[in-house]
Amino acid sequence: MSESGWERLWTDVHLATMTDPSMGIVPGGAIAASGDRIAWVGRAADLPAEPERLAGDVIRCGGAWLTPGLIDCHTHIVYGGDRTREFRRRLRGESYADIARAGGGIMSTVRATRGASNEELTAGAAARAAELSAWGVTTIEVKSGYGLDPETELRMLEVAAGLARHVPADISPTLLAAHAVPPEYAHRRRDYVRLIVDEIVPAAREQGHATAVDAFCEDIAFTPEESRAVLEAGIAAGLGGRLHADQLSDFGGGALAASVGARSADHLEHVSPEGVRAMAGAEVCAVLLPGAAYTLGADRRPPVASLRRAGVTMALASDANPGSSPITHVGVILNLACILFGLSPEEALLGFTAAAARVLGLERDRGTLEPGKRADLALWNVADLAELCCRVGASPLKALVKNGDPVRPGLIM
Repeated sequence: MSESGWERLWTDVHLATMTDPSMGIVPGGAIAASGDRIAWVGRAADLPAEPERLAGDVIRCGGAWLTPGLIDCHTHIVYGGDRTREFRRRLRGESYADIARAGGGIMSTVRATRGASNEELTAGAAARAAELSAWGVTTIEVKSGYGLDPETELRMLEVAAGLARHVPADISPTLLAAHAVPPEYAHRRRDYVRLIVDEIVPAAREQGHATAVDAFCEDIAFTPEESRAVLEAGIAAGLGGRLHADQLSDFGGGALAASVGARSADHLEHVSPEGVRAMAGAEVCAVLLPGAAYTLGADRRPPVASLRRAGVTMALASDANPGSSPITHVGVILNLACILFGLSPEEALLGFTAAAARVLGLERDRGTLEPGKRADLALWNVADLAELCCRVGASPLKALVKNGDPVRPGLIM
């Protein structure tokens, strides 16, 4: 047994603890783990004894950079089918909304997902999760929303929860039954909202996989009143509130998220100044999704400067999905966040760590390098962490640690 009781100690490493707006940099650092928890963080020069006396396993990192494991707090990686044809249609000038109204978009994926087996859904989602893992992601939020009926929505949540058996990541499933109005309810919108509130939300709560509830508040999806009913039902059932808000138009989504006590409002390309103020007052996080803005050729950007001035926490996520953000390359998302949305590299990396943990209600457990928090670590072979945002290429991940144990990123079992 070592003098400290630490099992592992990483030294000769530069730390980005993510504990302040400057990323909490500790040059020449060291970090120790005991079990699945961080036991010590600081300068290597301040270690209480020689490394070999403090831990049974000492890993010297050669001056690499170490961050918390990344957290992707908004994905749709469980789905069936393919939407490449819609990519061609958008290149010909059709808009996302036009394709959706013609029965494409989300509904084309719903048809494919309903027809897919759990095994087929798992195989596709596990491959996508592995691609995120290869970029240092150790926690993945996964939404339902391509079932739109009780059976398939619950199947999607079950598949999502099971992904932790295939990749070295924790999964945080979200119920998104209010993603689109299914065709069988096209002329009975109220009945579908009632189905979500009275049947799907309680069934998801009883199943036990979902940690949050979400709704797509937009003129091609659900009205603010419908979205409110769904969010209030989910929050009353003990789920965290999320909202797809103000992506295609100013539909009052940011203010709605604030009024119901949601954890986040996501997208926000068209959020109003009033919405920004409401989010700041209610401490609602903004989840920025540059992959969708890029893929859809959006002519508006979220008001990052206004969000920054108001003190709104800005998280960042891939929005990985088959249509509007078919991207599982975290480096691309980081790059787009800086170039397209105007985030600094520090804001972008905090958005994938500390801020993302807050969105998922996990800020006391992960997202920063602090004693007592989960020992999910990503070691990067870069000279400057800004390289993660600057250079779009192969992942520079050198090693991944999950729950204190080194793992092989991208593992599919």
